[in-house]
Amino acid sequence: MQSPLNFLSVQEYFEAEKSSDIRHEYIAGQVFAMAGASEEHNLIATNIIAILRPHLRGSSCRAFVSDMKVNVQVKNADIFYYPDILVTCDTEDKERYFKTRPNLIIEVLSDSTATTDKREKRINYQTLDSLQEYVLIYQNQIKVEVYRREISGNWSMVVLGKDDKLRLDSVGLNLTMEDIYEDVNIIRN
Repeated sequence: MQSPLNFLSVQEYFEAEKSSDIRHEYIAGQVFAMAGASEEHNLIATNIIAILRPHLRGSSCRAFVSDMKVNVQVKNADIFYYPDILVTCDTEDKERYFKTRPNLIIEVLSDSTATTDKREKRINYQTLDSLQEYVLIYQNQIKVEVYRREISGNWSMVVLGKDDKLRLDSVGLNLTMEDIYEDVNIIRN
């Protein structure tokens, strides 16, 4: 006989997360440990936040890196993800340990997270009314996927390569691939 799963309440999850040495994502009562990130992953996230943070200075927007959760509600179930970078420009988005109204989310893809980031997280993030752009950055090749909410409310997607620039309409910023991949040793196949 199979034993029942132990589900945690949101409050139990937050209490456990405060004292945990590793981060966990929360999906409708279940928690999932997050793997550590590679050097390439960290460099890419650091390169972007190093440009993004001063760009946003003086605006109502705030940028967060990897330790800030995003709360998504899907079919009355709470989900808490840890995106690599998130920006919220909503002055009412004031929760201390998570945000509910991001307008930009960036994920750096790794072999272990790519499928989840491209499917599950993308679909769930796109239910957020505030989200304008969802950006996926590959760490082992110069490639970026940008999902952008159009005026109609539909989502479009564009794939960028080494000669392109990443235009972030949600925060009024353009990044070159050199900006994103500075000091990253890309493995060429």
